[in-house]
Parts: sequence; C-alpha cells; structure tokens
Amino acid sequence: MSCALSHIRVLDLSRVLAGPWASQLLADLGAEVIKVERPVEGDDTRAWGPPYLKDEQGRETTEAAYYLSANRNKYSITVDITQPEGRAIIVDLARQCDVLIENYKVGGLKKYGLDYEALSRINPRLVYCSITGFGQTGPYAQRPGYDFLIQGVGGLMSITGRKEGETGAGPQKVGVALTDILTGLYATVAIQAALAYREISGLGQHIDLALLDVQIACLANQNLNYLTTGEPPRRMGNAHPNIVPYQDFPTADGDIIIAVGNDGQFRSLCAVCGHTEWGSHEKYATNAARVANREELIALLRQETIRKTTAEWIALLEAANVPCGPINNLREVFNDPQVKARQLLLELPHPTAGKTPGVANPIRLSASPVEYRRPPPLLGQHTDEILQKYIGVDADGIAALRAKRAI
Repeated sequence: MSCALSHIRVLDLSRVLAGPWASQLLADLGAEVIKVERPVEGDDTRAWGPPYLKDEQGRETTEAAYYLSANRNKYSITVDITQPEGRAIIVDLARQCDVLIENYKVGGLKKYGLDYEALSRINPRLVYCSITGFGQTGPYAQRPGYDFLIQGVGGLMSITGRKEGETGAGPQKVGVALTDILTGLYATVAIQAALAYREISGLGQHIDLALLDVQIACLANQNLNYLTTGEPPRRMGNAHPNIVPYQDFPTADGDIIIAVGNDGQFRSLCAVCGHTEWGSHEKYATNAARVANREELIALLRQETIRKTTAEWIALLEAANVPCGPINNLREVFNDPQVKARQLLLELPHPTAGKTPGVANPIRLSASPVEYRRPPPLLGQHTDEILQKYIGVDADGIAALRAKRAI
C-alpha cells in the first residue's frame, strides 16, 4: 500500500464536474474508483468539446478536454440502471465498495432502489455521498443546479466584476466552474471524515452536499463583512474590500499585482516608489486609514507604477519583500520556472491518442505520495474486467448483458 487510500474502493455514479472532481482526488490518493457511465453517451462532459484530445499525428480523438480534466486514475464501466440487470450490477458493486458518489436529482435513484436507504441495508459500512444543487431538503431541493446558476444565487457574482460606474461593470462569473470544484473538495473531505468515523462506529453514513451551501460557505470574509455591518458587499473589480493596496496596477508595458498585507510591507512599497513620506502619512500609515482613503492612494500609486515595466517593478518589489507578480495567461503559467520546478504539467499514456496532458495533483505527501496510474478511461473501457473481477460474470454472461443493452 504505497498510497494513503489504496484500501478504499469507490463506486462513482456522478457526472460532469463536482462528483468526478472528488472521485479523481480520491483516486489520486490511491482509491480504486469505478466510474459508472451510461452506455453510448457516457458522462455528459465527453461531448463538451471542442477542444478534443489530439493523437500524435494531430488528429482529433473523441475525448473532450473537459472530460480529461476530471477523470484520470479511474476505471470506466457502462451500465444502464433503468434495466433490472443493470441495477443488479450496481447493487453487487455497492456491496463491495466503501464509498458511493452520486449527483442525481433528489430522489432520482430511489425509484431504482439505489438510494442510500436501500444500499445501506445491504452494505451498512457504505459511505454514500449525494451532491445536488440545493441539497436534500428545503423548498429548492427539486431544482436542478449548475455552477453558473449557483454562482449567481449564492452571491459570488454580486461581488465579482468591475465596480459600478466603470466600463464593463456588472455581474461576472468566475472563469472556471469554481463552485463545482469547491464542492468536489468538500465532498472529498466529508468522505474521508465519514471513513474515519466508520473506524469508530463500524457504520457508513449519508453525506448531503449542496453546491449552494458550499458556495455560500466559501464567501468567507465577505460573509462576515455583511453579517457584521448589514451592508451587502459590492463588486470592486480586482480590489480587496478589507486590504489596501491589494489589486492590479498598470505598468509601462502591461499590469502588475501588488498585494500589501501589512503596514511594514506598505512602507517598503512607498520606499521603492520614492515616496517614503506616504508610509507615515496619517491617511495611509495604517490599513484602516488606507481603506478609508482608498481612491486617493490608489490614484497616487498608479501614477508611479506606469513609469516602469512589469519586470522592472517585480525585480524592485521582490528585493524589498513586497508581494507582487504578473498576470499570466496559461501559456505563461506552464512556462513559468516555478511551475516547471514543481512539475505541475503531466503526461500520461493514452490508448488512442498515444499520450494525454494533465495537471498534477497539488497534494505532496512525504510517505504516501499521489500516484498517476492510468489516464482518463475510454467509455466503458473496463466493463468486462470489472464484471469478471467483482461479480464473477463470464464471457457468455457479459455477452448476454450486452445483448439486453444492460451494459
């Protein structure tokens, strides 16, 4: 057992991103993950292209980049749960698994006898994680929930985007499905907590995880900014509601981020700018004063930052221990020497394309490191193998199931 979770088996009935993100993380940590997909269509994200993975001759495969981002280290089997034989397969597998992840609508699996109550009777140790848009309870429980929708309903878009009065002002979603990602991370934490509790109780449990709950919980300081004042925070572009200066600034050839976290760093910034007097000025000497006089101070700093290039500023500010950095596109990100040193770009063998790129898991464990054992699977690539290994179905039985379109 070289990986932390190599003793755990996961049955993944989820699609798209939040659930698959959780199961990929568990798989990276060593869990054996069996991804259950619909015959023919598979996970929705298999069709969410272009772009698609290209083979070594530059020809497009059928593997969408979106799907590839969240499904490495898994086995893929195709099962039609609307068929009795298909449901029997899921029941047999659930009996032998530690964890089940699903993101069907509330009650969606109950009619098939695959809900928590039914499966926990045959496997009391099963940790059953349900991911929905709005949770298992409440007036919105039956509503479908997508990341973009939840970013709006959950308040994130009310604080994201240019501030009112500026060109381009208005609500703006984050450039990645952040609510799904965060929900996947919370799901992983919850699953491991339930597994740890099982060591004490001997029993599994049901995890009710809602995208809306996660989105609201992750507003962090902005929640408390509202709850302590009664005033809803507003969009501020790249500025920080509680810290100044902590935003982007124009330079002679682009932009730079300056992120001052304390008064000492501010004084260092002032010295680099050639205005040491700002560091002791009553309007700017403390963070509270800088927040109160934000507009005035930012205007003064912008007059200075446009005098040098981004690279020149970074060299000067880093030497003065002032947190700063460029605003990179993804080509620049993956060419960054720090990113290369951390080996964040992966390359895995792929059965149809020859190889596929990926991004490394950021968890670094000294004794039980993450492993990359297999690329994102082709649709149903491991159906026969899993049925033979765990259910004991022989070749004739597999052929019969396929003839009935149960797999």
